[in-house]
Amino acid sequence: MILELDCGNTLIKWRILPAEGMAPAHSGCVESSAALIDSLQSLELPDLAWCRIVSVRGGGETQQLLDALTGHYPMTIRQAVPTQHCMGVTNGYQDYQRLGLDRWLAVLGGYHLASGACLIIDLGTAVTADLVGPDGRHLGGYICPGLPLMRAQLRTHTRRIRYEDIEAERALEDLSPGRGTAEAVERGCLLMLRGFVEMQCQHAREWLGDDVEVLLTGGDAPLVADLWPGARLVADLVFQGLALACPIE
Repeated sequence: MILELDCGNTLIKWRILPAEGMAPAHSGCVESSAALIDSLQSLELPDLAWCRIVSVRGGGETQQLLDALTGHYPMTIRQAVPTQHCMGVTNGYQDYQRLGLDRWLAVLGGYHLASGACLIIDLGTAVTADLVGPDGRHLGGYICPGLPLMRAQLRTHTRRIRYEDIEAERALEDLSPGRGTAEAVERGCLLMLRGFVEMQCQHAREWLGDDVEVLLTGGDAPLVADLWPGARLVADLVFQGLALACPIE
């Protein structure tokens, strides 16, 4: 069995594959290494032999997580690292080591899924957009705040913007002009997000031609999926890239 980990700044996404190339048998999302181990132990997995991991956390914090895991399971670890070239894709950053690993893996996964020119947009806490040419050359990309960051900034720096999460959920039921603070903020932020995504799609077609494929991933991807004909939602794009970067033989 293979344990796959995507360690973001706040959450750890995990899933378990029975073997290489097979669909996940279990998956989840936790906030700490202790919670991860609790989740794994509840599944009773004595044959958990491999772990492949991508982490944007500091080296010390990542190593603590791996030490905790290997203390419970005698696993072989495969960890994604920055590379300039991988599986036919060329990193487009001037300093390839500065491109976020999760973003690089999404580029890898996206290019191989599209089998050609593509735009990869990851909509999470931050939003990233990356362009890849038909030859696998990463052209670079863009980063902007996602919905969580936009909300947090408004709530933090504007004294009178205060509302509950339940109000936020209800506010996104439509995009008519807001008649209350929650509606005005939530709909305004979503319209900014949708505008960014729509412009990225238009620019991608200008840069890469009409056949460019648009791939959307991340928690807020469903909120923009209707903006571009043929756009594909791919929830596990980083994991797909991780499997390419760290194959298990």
